[in-house]
Amino acid sequence: MAASELYTKYARVWIPDPEEVWKSAELLKDYKPGDKVLQLRLEEGKDLEYCLDPKTKELPPLRNPDILVGENDLTALSYLHEPAVLHNLRVRFIDSKLIYTYCGIVLVAINPYEQLPIYGEDIINAYSGQNMGDMDPHIFAVAEEAYKQMARDERNQSIIVSGESGAGKTVSAKYAMRYFATVSGSASEANVEEKVLASNPIMESIGNAKTTRNDNSSRFGKYIEIGFDKRYRIIGANMRTYLLEKSRVVFQAEEERNYHIFYQLCASAALPEFKTLRLGNANYFHYTKQGGSPVIDGIDDAKEMVNTRQACTLLGISDSYQMGIFRILAGILHLGNVEFAARDSDSCTIPPKHDPLTIFCDLMGVEYEEMAHWLCHRKLATATETYIKPVSKLHAINARDALAKHIYANLFNWIVDHVNKALHSTVKQHSFIGVLDIYGFETFEINSFEQFCINYANEKLQQQFNMHVFKLEQEEYMKEQIPWTLIDFYDNQPCINLIEAKMGVLDLLDEECKMPKGSDDTWAQKLYNTHLNKCALFEKPRLSNKAFIIKHFADKVEYQCEGFLEKNKDTVYEEQIKVLKSSKFKLLPELFQDEEKVISPTSATSSGRVPLSRTPVKPAKARPGQTSKEHKKTVGHQFRNSLHLLMETLNATTPHYVRCIKPNDFKFPFTFDEKRAVQQLRACGVLETIRISAAGFPSRWTYQEFFSRYRVLMKQKDVLSDRKQTCKNVLEKLILDKDKYQFGKTKIFFRAGQVAYLEKIRADKLRAACIRIQKTIRGWLMRKKYMRMRKAAITIQRYVRGYQARCYAKFLRRTRAAIIIQKFQRMYVVRKRYQCMRDATIALQALLRGYLVRNKYQMMLREHKSIIIQKHVRGWLARVHYHRTLKAIVYLQCCYRRMMAKRELKKLKIEARSVERYKKLHIGLENKIMQLQRKIDEQNKEYKSLLEKMNNLEITYSTETEKLRSDVERLRMSEEEAKNATNRVLSLQEEIAKLRKELQQTQTEKKTIEEWADKYKHETEQLVSELKEQNTLLKTEKEELNRRIHDQAKEITETMEKKLVEETKQLELDLNDERLRYQNLLNEFSRLEERYDDLKDEMNLMVSIPKPGHKRTDSTHSSNESEYTFSSEITEAEDLPLRMEEPSEKKAPLDMSLFLKLQKRVTELEQEKQSLQDELDRKEEQALRAKAKEEERPPIRGAELEYESLKRQELESENKKLKNELNELQKALTETRSPEVTAPGAPAYRVLLDQLTSVSEELEVRKEEVLILRSQLVSQKEAIQPKEDKNTMTDSTILLEDVQKMKDKGEIAQAYIGLKETNRLLESQLQSQKKSHENELESLRGEIQSLKEENNRQQQLLAQNLQLPPEARIEASLQHEITRLTNENLDLMEQLEKQDKTVRKLKKQLKVFAKKIGELEVGQMENISPGQIIDEPIRPVNIPRKEKDFQGMLEYKKEDEQKLVKNLILELKPRGVAVNLIPGLPAYILFMCVRHADYLNDDQKVRSLLTSTINGIKKVLKKRGDDFETVSFWLSNTCRFLHCLKQYSGEEGFMKHNTPRQNEHCLTNFDLAEYRQVLSDLAIQIYQQLVRVLENILQPMIVSGMLEHETIQGVSGVKPTGLRKRTSSIADEGTYTLDSIIRQLNSFHSVMCQHGMDPELIKQVVKQMFYIIGAVTLNNLLLRKDMCSWSKGMQIRYNVSQLEEWLRDKNLMNSGAKETLEPLIQAAQLLQVKKKTDEDAEAICSMCNALTTAQIVKVLNLYTPVNEFEERVLVSFIRTIQLRLRDRKDSPQLLMDAKHIFPVTFPFNPSSLALETIQIPASLGLGFISRV
Repeated sequence: MAASELYTKYARVWIPDPEEVWKSAELLKDYKPGDKVLQLRLEEGKDLEYCLDPKTKELPPLRNPDILVGENDLTALSYLHEPAVLHNLRVRFIDSKLIYTYCGIVLVAINPYEQLPIYGEDIINAYSGQNMGDMDPHIFAVAEEAYKQMARDERNQSIIVSGESGAGKTVSAKYAMRYFATVSGSASEANVEEKVLASNPIMESIGNAKTTRNDNSSRFGKYIEIGFDKRYRIIGANMRTYLLEKSRVVFQAEEERNYHIFYQLCASAALPEFKTLRLGNANYFHYTKQGGSPVIDGIDDAKEMVNTRQACTLLGISDSYQMGIFRILAGILHLGNVEFAARDSDSCTIPPKHDPLTIFCDLMGVEYEEMAHWLCHRKLATATETYIKPVSKLHAINARDALAKHIYANLFNWIVDHVNKALHSTVKQHSFIGVLDIYGFETFEINSFEQFCINYANEKLQQQFNMHVFKLEQEEYMKEQIPWTLIDFYDNQPCINLIEAKMGVLDLLDEECKMPKGSDDTWAQKLYNTHLNKCALFEKPRLSNKAFIIKHFADKVEYQCEGFLEKNKDTVYEEQIKVLKSSKFKLLPELFQDEEKVISPTSATSSGRVPLSRTPVKPAKARPGQTSKEHKKTVGHQFRNSLHLLMETLNATTPHYVRCIKPNDFKFPFTFDEKRAVQQLRACGVLETIRISAAGFPSRWTYQEFFSRYRVLMKQKDVLSDRKQTCKNVLEKLILDKDKYQFGKTKIFFRAGQVAYLEKIRADKLRAACIRIQKTIRGWLMRKKYMRMRKAAITIQRYVRGYQARCYAKFLRRTRAAIIIQKFQRMYVVRKRYQCMRDATIALQALLRGYLVRNKYQMMLREHKSIIIQKHVRGWLARVHYHRTLKAIVYLQCCYRRMMAKRELKKLKIEARSVERYKKLHIGLENKIMQLQRKIDEQNKEYKSLLEKMNNLEITYSTETEKLRSDVERLRMSEEEAKNATNRVLSLQEEIAKLRKELQQTQTEKKTIEEWADKYKHETEQLVSELKEQNTLLKTEKEELNRRIHDQAKEITETMEKKLVEETKQLELDLNDERLRYQNLLNEFSRLEERYDDLKDEMNLMVSIPKPGHKRTDSTHSSNESEYTFSSEITEAEDLPLRMEEPSEKKAPLDMSLFLKLQKRVTELEQEKQSLQDELDRKEEQALRAKAKEEERPPIRGAELEYESLKRQELESENKKLKNELNELQKALTETRSPEVTAPGAPAYRVLLDQLTSVSEELEVRKEEVLILRSQLVSQKEAIQPKEDKNTMTDSTILLEDVQKMKDKGEIAQAYIGLKETNRLLESQLQSQKKSHENELESLRGEIQSLKEENNRQQQLLAQNLQLPPEARIEASLQHEITRLTNENLDLMEQLEKQDKTVRKLKKQLKVFAKKIGELEVGQMENISPGQIIDEPIRPVNIPRKEKDFQGMLEYKKEDEQKLVKNLILELKPRGVAVNLIPGLPAYILFMCVRHADYLNDDQKVRSLLTSTINGIKKVLKKRGDDFETVSFWLSNTCRFLHCLKQYSGEEGFMKHNTPRQNEHCLTNFDLAEYRQVLSDLAIQIYQQLVRVLENILQPMIVSGMLEHETIQGVSGVKPTGLRKRTSSIADEGTYTLDSIIRQLNSFHSVMCQHGMDPELIKQVVKQMFYIIGAVTLNNLLLRKDMCSWSKGMQIRYNVSQLEEWLRDKNLMNSGAKETLEPLIQAAQLLQVKKKTDEDAEAICSMCNALTTAQIVKVLNLYTPVNEFEERVLVSFIRTIQLRLRDRKDSPQLLMDAKHIFPVTFPFNPSSLALETIQIPASLGLGFISRV
């Protein structure tokens, strides 16, 4: 299709912008041919009319789809042009923090100005062996590609690193060299790779300086050739340097520095060795203060000086030479301070005794007068005479500076020469990789000779680069057999011709330098005359006659002619050089002697390599007839020759390009300046690569990838079985213009923009499909929603209407109820008010009436009482008056009657004396008698009535009397009461008086009391309120304290529990670490053992042997092996006659390095012996002090020890004798070296063989005796130690004497060197770990105690505070809290005790390890190998005996032992045994043989069999160690053999699950605990070998199956890729898939199950396999941007779910394997979760707890949308994640350690199989074994 058809509405384009270079815009309407204006809308929303160029009608470049933005390879972009490249680089650099990007064959590296964690050794290992396109762009990928091509193509390689100053060239080159040093390793022990890396600090110190653009700018170019041998290991290096900037020595611009070495010297001036240099601050010297910036932020020059000196030492520059170098450098600084005084305009002088010059002369060892003279004068020579001419001050200063530059340049060359000598290798170089670190294209405001040379070099490099790119394109087209059309690319040969051709710029410059009066002006005129208007690339500035312009490939550059001639000639006065050559300082003349011996730059050695130390700045060799001023060639000529030689070297190699880009001029981290970036992209050729690619067919797809990507554009009928034809048919329909694509053999080639067109069609179809799916789904959802809403509306209406009706009915009811309520309420209110009023009235009336009645009653009562009182008083008064009156009346009556009686008596006496009287009386008496008679009658009548009345009255009287009596009594009582009342009244009156007084007092007191009470009440109220407030506060405080106590208790409990759990975990981790260290040591020991065997085999191959036979194992190896396995290398019986002593010629090529190491080791052992001797002396002193307490000692014990000591002395003497005999034999062989004497079958040979056999047997017997004595001594020591320390001291003394005796045996000492070091390392690690454990436990106990005390103290304070208020409730609650806390503390103490028990248990395990190591150390002291004993009878007292029955045993003869090992171990086929026989059969057979030997009490047979078994297993694993079945089979059998030794050992802990019959089969005579440990170590080695085997098998499958293969087809489409194709995710033939991994896992599992491996061990193997799968997958995911997408996350999760399903099927979910996949699972989840809001960030932080912060950020940075429907992760979101995770303390390491092996354990697994039921099949060939 036409390109204009892509310019439709909403298409995005790039338009030029003066600020941002390119700006993105969107078309508002379709473009039609003929339109002159485009309607655009910028991203910020502004509309714009873009006018097209009326001449070219060129449309603005189109923008790539968003899914292509951020691609690893710029050539993968559909539209290849400058804005696309710039935008892609910016997105990767700013948003993704990725500094590397591919651009075809070029790696673009942008300087981040920040340290990034992407250069560690784990990253190097991740890139090692990977294809360049399979991993994200990296300098390591380029280095790996160069290394791989060197090995594959057998062709030398070059890595060309270029860029501006400050772009990171030096760092990139440094990392490339580090990669080679790490990956290849060194071919010798000299650590060449370290020396290669050590050259960097030296070269940086003398060749790098601070500039305005870079703090560590390289001011010279260098090409380092790293040499490799045939095995592609580093053997040496060679360095070539180019165009050192000498002018920097004497001049620095503002804010710049001189070379680093000068400032390092000034910073180290205070060192004692630098006192003689008389240095000071950098601001003191003229050559270091001109820039005004002597310090670089963050750089310590003194430390850098230390690094420089260390590097010099490493490279072999001695201290004396180093001081000589520093002396010359200090002299240069002092020379710069030399001042001149002008005498006149043509002469000058130096002040006398000028200090700087004096110091310079002293340091250089020259005469002051001569140097002062020739600094101010020069010698001129003519044809006839020579004369001396003074020079002006200006010329003198220039001459001084020239001399300083010359001295520094020669010193620089001398250092480079010595560095090359140090890196030179004597081994023949097979190939090399060159790293070129050279300056990039430079253009400044003022450009001089240096910029001219730099740009000339870049023109040459750009030409080579263009030709290489063009060549690669051509090769690709030819390989794919597509029509080749010539691509027009920029050829800069005319520019190069302008510079270097005849009559070119350099040629005219050299010619002008030869003219006597040549000047810059005349040279400029020659340039104008020669090239102006004749060469299109040469121009003259309008306003200058001293400058010229050259159009380079990158830009136009204006060069100032001033200084060109001087810099090209590089003139130094010969007289000054002669003065320096005459120096007494030997190093200085050496610098200038090299000048005379230098080889011409045009010459080369026979190999085409330049000699070491040759640099382009050195002068050419002088011819005899030349004058002194023509002793060297010009700088331009030298540079041209060296550049030609460099181009020859590069053309002879395969180049790899690294273009370094400087993102900004201010060194801001991750800041991108588009203008500066575009300048550099144009200058470094990246855009030219893009242009060349875009001119042809830049987009290339394989047919399978094209079909997978664009399958959606095909109909079902279009899909054929032939993928190639299918793609052709589809393309013909989609792209009508056949010139837009070409079909190759394996790929389809597209023109620029066609992939974007296909992507547009694909996106449109997918979008249409999505719209249709969305339409259908949305319609379905809306219908569902409508039906739900309708149903919900009806339901709501029903309920609403019902609710409304209910509400209305309720309203009516409530209205009626309200009326009734109102009625009753109103009635109630009225009645209540009436009742209140009535009750109030009644109450008032009652009160008032009561008050009135009470007053009336009181008044009446008072009146009544007053009346009674008055009555009684008046009665008393009346009675008193009456009695007085009556008494007076009676007395008066008596007196009167007495007087009247006396008168009557006197009258009667007179009458009686008269008769008349009688008569009268008689007359009167008769009347009276009659009257009286009448009266009597009346009186009788009255009497009778009165009598009746009287009776009645008597009755009444009696009653009345009774009443009166009672009244009298009552009155009497009343009287008495009245009397009493009267008395009471009186007393009451008195009391009333008193009370009145008291009342008055009380009233006064009452007033005071009331006042006080009011006051008290007020105070009390205040106090109560305060108390209430305090109570409230106390309650809150109490609640707070209770809460705190509760929280604190809870926290303490949790803390304690956490600490206990952590301590337990830590102890378990420590134990695992110990296991891991121990197993790593075993692994290292096994590796060294294999290495030793390999070296021995190599030595055997180097020595000619007439007949092949099995050699006797070297004593060192056998001793080392016996130390760990308690066995020696016992060879097969049939091979015994073929043994022979190695001839003396074999010993001739002695490895001196090994000999020196052994000597050093012997010295260390002697020191160790001395320390042990000191410790023994200390213990002997303790024993002497304790001797007084221990006086009793059994005499039998002493006798035994004495006997054993004598026995040991006897054995030692025998050993010495045997050793002397062996030395004599060796000496005899040395003297007679003829092959006749030493040949097999010769008499001397037979004698020697017999003697060696007997000596070996005797030595083994003696050593076993010593071992038995040692074991007996150890057991005696353990038995006596609790009782008698003296015995312990004796044993220790004996052991030490034995060690001292054995130390004298150099042969045995050498044999134990390696093993003792391992044992001592193990022991030191265990001891240090034990001490650390004890210290941690003590600190934890101290913390627990302090917490307890703090808790008690707080409780006491709380109790005191809470006891202040009187409330008992608070005290009760407090008491309750205290009780609760006490209980909790008791619980914690119980938990602590339990934990202490666990700690003690773990300590016991550690003690077991320590005891084992101690026993091994004792075994070293004894220097006896238990497997070396053959026939010597042993005292049976040394081995514990048990009396048991004997059944289930196998008997064999001693001579059949080797046959047994051969048939059962060496030649056994695991597959047949696993399929046909019971699992672990070889282990059962071996154990039954051991049982029989135990039954016979034949310890020698037991040891021999066990030793042969162990060695046999090792041989099998060494021979077939790459076979998983073999390793699994012998791991299973070794573990079963180990379990059998435990199960039948007789120890109670292992007999719990035995049947009574199995208990009868226990070993009866021997304790094989030591061999159990040896077998455990062997099992660990086999397990580690098994892990390595399965890792090698799984490694190629993991990335392809877990990441690249699409298990769910169609989920993730293949994105367009660039030149560097990645591994296809389509399952081609031979590609590994997830099914391949699962099949392999099934194979591993079935093999292990068939072999009868322990289930726990299978779980550990599976856990290790899953860890490897997870680690490798995650590491690749973190290094591959194309794998970090949503669809890939789904693929990974599906793959992990399949692995989990496999675990469930195999019942291995509890093996811990799933947990090892947790980081990978979380990474996959991270790819799939939302990544927008803060809630998403919080969810990610909580979810990804198994990933480190670096891994999370890396995945987010790498996340890449595969389709347009996905969204990118915003930078702000990543920063939010980093902010939330900043407090997380995790490892900064990015990658997981895929080589990590979990420590393995072998849980005891007893067998239920009865030994007597085991049958031996005939297929094993064990007919010589009989059942017992």
